[in-house]
Parts: sequence; structure tokens; C-alpha cells
Amino acid sequence: MNKKRSQYISYRTVFIFALMVLFVFIMLLFLAVIVIREQDYGLGLTLCVIGLAAILYGSYNWVYKPYRETSKAFNLFAEGLILQGIFDMRYPLSPLMHRATLRFKDMLDTKELINISKKQAEYLALQNQINPHFLYNTLEGIRSEALCTGMNDLAEMTEALATFFRYTISNVDNLVTLEDELVNIQNYYRIQQYRFGDRLNVNVEYDDEDEMEVLMLKLPKLTLQPIVENSIYHGIERKIGKGNLRIKIQTTSDRLLITISDDGLGISGEQLSNLNKRLREISLDGVAPTPKQKGGIAIVNVNNRIKLLFGEEYGIYMYSTENVGTDVTITLPKVKE
Repeated sequence: MNKKRSQYISYRTVFIFALMVLFVFIMLLFLAVIVIREQDYGLGLTLCVIGLAAILYGSYNWVYKPYRETSKAFNLFAEGLILQGIFDMRYPLSPLMHRATLRFKDMLDTKELINISKKQAEYLALQNQINPHFLYNTLEGIRSEALCTGMNDLAEMTEALATFFRYTISNVDNLVTLEDELVNIQNYYRIQQYRFGDRLNVNVEYDDEDEMEVLMLKLPKLTLQPIVENSIYHGIERKIGKGNLRIKIQTTSDRLLITISDDGLGISGEQLSNLNKRLREISLDGVAPTPKQKGGIAIVNVNNRIKLLFGEEYGIYMYSTENVGTDVTITLPKVKE
């Protein structure tokens, strides 16, 4: 059999079937000759059993085991646990399936998926086709008017809002430093303080002694803010009394670990399990934001961007206890340049 064709399970199945038909024909012919000449049925039956056992053994190793390997890869893909695995299968089912998979790989351009994620990052200010420059100029005009009339608090809030939008929309495709992300969080916290006042407290902690070196590590833009917003909206906002949000930053020899914790209402076990299941996979869910994704950027989308940029071993995982709080752990590679 052609070596290239032999990698396909469909060709192997056809070959084994043809071999079995040929074997049955030869055995029947051979058995007939033996019976006519020797009148010995036992020898013929023995040879049939041995030949059939050899074919079944070859079928198991040459067809069934490769099929199980391929089937497992497709099952893992269907569950969202792997992406590249279906492009690296040793035993495609058929030439048609192999061509379809390669075509899918060509269509599934990682850059295109990342661009889809970027659209969500821009959605907050572009929801109604608002021109960003028009938005900046309008906010600056409000700020100037507020300063002229002595409304300093309004001027400061407008400035914070303009800064936040500027950071959110500009150069979404770039990696930024951890310091840039934390500055954006501080600015976002200023905006939320006008709403929550003393009810909300945000604190940043570092485990690493060389704080400046850690602040220069790179990560995808708008990684932290959507998670902080999710913690405030789903955890702290509905809580009676004060709410605390902590951002803890740790590093290992090759990883950057960021844990965002809140002491809000927490998540039920079933919801937490479903959410972590979604976070283990790469999904295009949420390309069109829904009311449930309030804040502009879903956590799932942030997780997708991390996995697409750095690999499936990185991403987000959540821990939560109802009426105690929630921890969101972000695992990233240590990128210095």
C-alpha cells in the first residue's frame, strides 16, 4: 500500500477488509483442495484459525488503536481542552477529513482570533460608533467647564474618565508593562470612588523584593481591569457594608502570577465549576457582548487572549466561597521585552 495513503484510517480499514476477503477466498480454495486430496479437515481448520487470528491482531494494532488515538483527539477538541492537537494527528480518518482539518487550520488564523478579542476591548467606547477623538474632546470640554465654575470634583472625575477611555481604546494590540496596567486600575478606582465612596477599598501587594523589576514585566493590555470590574459588579456592589479588593503579585522563575481577591458575595459551586470549565478552553463566546458581560470585556475573553498569545498552559482560574469572597488567579509567562 502507498505509504502516504497508509496513514489514513479509512484506507487501512479498506485494506484490511480486502485482505480478509482475499484470505477467506484463499482459505476456502485451500480447504477444498485439502479435503479432496487428503480428506483432512483438521489441518485446514487450523490454518484458517491461525490466519484469521493474524488478521485480527493486525487489525487491532493497525486500525483500532490508531482510531482510538484519533477519536480521543477529536473528543478533547470537542470539549475545548485542545486546539492544536487536531492539526497534529498521526492518523487522520480519511484524506477528505485531513484536507478539511488543514483548511480549518488555515481559516483559524490566531491573529484573526486575537483581533476579534480586541474588538471587545474597544467596544466600551465604540458601542454606538462613537468617534474616540470626539469622546476625548467632549470630556475635556466638560472638564474645562467644570474647572471654570469651581466644580473641582466633577473636573477630576471627568479627567479620570477621559484617561480611562484613552488607555482602553489606544493601541489595544500591544503588550504593556504591569505598571501601566496598575496605573489604569488606580485610575479606574478613582472613577469608582465617586460611586462607592468609602465602601470600596483597593490594595496592591507585592511578594517579590525587586518591585521595580516586576513592574516592568509585560502582559496583554486590559488584562486586569475587566477582572477588577467583575469583582466589584458581581461581588462587592451587592454586598452590605464595605468591600475590599486586593491585587497580589507574585513571580516564579518563569511565571507571573496575579491574584485578584474580593470579600464579596462569592459564587455558588455549580456556577464556579461551569465558569472554570469555560476558562480551560479557548472559545469565541462573547464576541457580541451581552448584558451579562457588563464592563465591556468578559473574563472569558481575557482568558482567550492570554491562551492565544502565550499557550494553553496559561490563563485564568477562579476560586470562590459563597458569602466569603472570590479569588481570580491569572497565570502568565515572565515577559521582559
